[in-house]
Amino acid sequence: MKGFDILRGAVLTSLASIFLLNTAQANNALKMTLTATKVMKDAEGQTSYIPIRTAPTGTIVQYKATYTNALDKDIRDMAVILPIPANMVFTGEAYPASALASIDSKNYGHIPLMRKINGKMIEIRWCSKKYAGIRRSHN
Repeated sequence: MKGFDILRGAVLTSLASIFLLNTAQANNALKMTLTATKVMKDAEGQTSYIPIRTAPTGTIVQYKATYTNALDKDIRDMAVILPIPANMVFTGEAYPASALASIDSKNYGHIPLMRKINGKMIEIRWCSKKYAGIRRSHN
């Protein structure tokens, strides 16, 4: 049941992200569908995706957010944000590769995120559980 609560929290957090989009979203211009699948690799290295409702510790979950324009006109200069739940770890993979990431849900940068420590640029590793969200912009 704990895995379901984690997944449910992730879905609710992601749905809440709709309100972080531009003005068009505030007018219900976008409809979002979020799916969660378990990522599995077989002995030959082939990847398969299985729909899930629970995610035991260590499960790699792929979230896919599909946004549909509900307006009768084009939406321009739009950014969609998919938050990473605090109890989940970002693997460092995002599609498309141009997606940006954040550790504070305000400032976004290219993946992997870098931080200056003692005068050196250091990669913020995904295993540090610091990533808070992924953003993709559309012009």
